[in-house]
Amino acid sequence: MMRALWLCLGCLMLALGVIGAFLPVMPTTIFLILAAACFSRSSPRLEKWLLDSPTYGPSLRAWREQGAVSRKGKAYACAGMTVGYLIFFWSAHPSLPLSIGVGVFFLASAAYVLSRPSPRPPAASGDPGEGSSSE
Repeated sequence: MMRALWLCLGCLMLALGVIGAFLPVMPTTIFLILAAACFSRSSPRLEKWLLDSPTYGPSLRAWREQGAVSRKGKAYACAGMTVGYLIFFWSAHPSLPLSIGVGVFFLASAAYVLSRPSPRPPAASGDPGEGSSSE
């Protein structure tokens, strides 16, 4: 029962990620990260398919292994949040408290994304220092 629930949730997250790939103000990667997490509990084949994707696999693996977001990803995320806020402000004509609240939420989200490390390059196989950190 739980496995089926995780599979359905993973498919929903995957669908939202695909939609986000085509809508400029909807995120993609976060939904794919969630889909991979759901598939890890329900379908190793679908999890592997996502992690091996040439388009999204590297960023998904960087997040899973290092909690890292690329500079390009950070720039796109912040740009998307800015555009999303501007569209919200322009189309909804929110009250001052609501516009401040949403703005603070977007700023906190952007601060979190910007605080993530950039991905480290993978260690070359056979390096004498492999597995140890000198940083």
